[in-house]
Amino acid sequence: MTNQIAIGLGLVILAAIGWDQYAHDGAYLLFLAKKGFDLIEWMAFWR
Repeated sequence: MTNQIAIGLGLVILAAIGWDQYAHDGAYLLFLAKKGFDLIEWMAFWR
């Protein structure tokens, strides 16, 4: 991955987080965080 691609991807992610905070008060980000923790717990079970 080149630096330009990494910077572009980082800007897209930050824009998506900013849009979520502005439009939905962070509801989507909170949902993704909860599902991420569930995935980590599920993976730890299979370890």
